[in-house]
Amino acid sequence: MIELAFRTVALVKRYPLAISRGTQAGSSNLFVFASDGSHEGVGELAPAISSDWTAERGQAQLLAFAASFDVAAGPHAAWAAMRARAVDPPAMAALDVALWDLLAKRAGLPLRVLLGLPRPNVPTSVTIGLNPPAVTRERVPEILRRTGARALKIKLGSPEGREHDRAHFAAAAEAAAPFGVRLRVDANGGWTVDEALAMDRWLAGRGVDYVEQPLAEGREDDLPHLLARRTLPIFADESCRVAADVPRLADRVDGVNLKLMKCGGITEALRIVAAARAHGLATMIGCMSESSVAIAAGASLGALFDHLDLDSHLNLAPDPAEGAPIADGIVAPLERPGHGGALRA
Repeated sequence: MIELAFRTVALVKRYPLAISRGTQAGSSNLFVFASDGSHEGVGELAPAISSDWTAERGQAQLLAFAASFDVAAGPHAAWAAMRARAVDPPAMAALDVALWDLLAKRAGLPLRVLLGLPRPNVPTSVTIGLNPPAVTRERVPEILRRTGARALKIKLGSPEGREHDRAHFAAAAEAAAPFGVRLRVDANGGWTVDEALAMDRWLAGRGVDYVEQPLAEGREDDLPHLLARRTLPIFADESCRVAADVPRLADRVDGVNLKLMKCGGITEALRIVAAARAHGLATMIGCMSESSVAIAAGASLGALFDHLDLDSHLNLAPDPAEGAPIADGIVAPLERPGHGGALRA
């Protein structure tokens, strides 16, 4: 028998994160504990910007779910049952990650070893949100110096228009230049097709690796037109939620970005990677507003991805958890049984 327990923790961001859809200065995250009496797994729910997937709602859903389903059946069966009952994806992720953590702890193995994976060796991006250029110039060096990151993701898609995007990008690139880092762009669906084509041409000569989610979710039928004319690789983020989304995106993007909070945890993340590879797509794992608990879970899968964007815990003041340190630009889980993450006492 597996007993569940819950704890909600208020997280505060060092720097508020502004994207095309809004700004988030902190979040209330739900931590889910799954115990068999000898071992305990932990997972995390992190709400997205402008989402009603709250900690309170997630806990209520999981309590109702556990009252009618035996979670001892394991993560695969629990994920399928939660999906069938329309549990919010971040709540699914919290329980799914806790069950995988418990499974690995029972085996006495790091989760990545249980899954047959090596340690991740791809550097993570760190993110600079939408800001006035003067703020961007001030924050980028501090972020890069503090984290030692080797890649910078620049949020674009500003509601203030493309000139603001260009000014913000230029400020970020200028401030990052002394650090020699890679540059990536995420528009969070903030562009039209014409704007995306114009920004692609403008960014192509400025050292950018790829563009993430140029068009809003729901505009996937416009992506083939963009793909045929693009210079930079295009990754789908909001447009790709579960593995079943991958086939319909395969002819209109270069890669997909999954998030544990978006797909419902490790169980579906593994399926998304398999589907993406089967369709010849590149892979990325990102994050929302997680602490080191969910980041450690994601980093445990890190070897499966071409690009990593596991940095939300690096923007917390403080991080209430530990287990996913950054070293030489790489976020890797601690080498201990489970996914490596844990709440601090």
